[in-house]
Amino acid sequence: MKHSQFINAPTEICFDLARNVDIHTKTTAGTKETAVAGVTQGLLEEGDTVTWEATHFGIKQRLTAKVIHMDKPKEFVDIMLKGAFHSFTHKHQFIEESGGTIMIDTFEYKSPFGLIGWIADKLFLEKYMRNFIISRARELKSIAEKQN
Repeated sequence: MKHSQFINAPTEICFDLARNVDIHTKTTAGTKETAVAGVTQGLLEEGDTVTWEATHFGIKQRLTAKVIHMDKPKEFVDIMLKGAFHSFTHKHQFIEESGGTIMIDTFEYKSPFGLIGWIADKLFLEKYMRNFIISRARELKSIAEKQN
């Protein structure tokens, strides 16, 4: 799935906010995400790992992600090392645009549990994940535009 968000702020600000662990916690308040291992504050860099603890569907879960690519301030990519999904990759792109930045989130994941996971994905998980990405993007937009 892919989501684009225009932000009235420079690319560098948007890029740094998107990789800031403290800001991530603020933009995911609805799931009570906190960094509990790896890099737990500040800016993520290529090679860094972070373990997030969050509540999804009423269940406390942990997910460990690693930043596998970074091209400042254009894009970075993180992948899941451990967690509830069979796999996921999250690509964050930042394109300089007149008057601001277009932030593009591309989230590719594979649900666990084979056919049962596929059914859950079609019934509710895909919509849940899309809403999660959109909500986080809107929060990042708000923070970035206040800093600009």
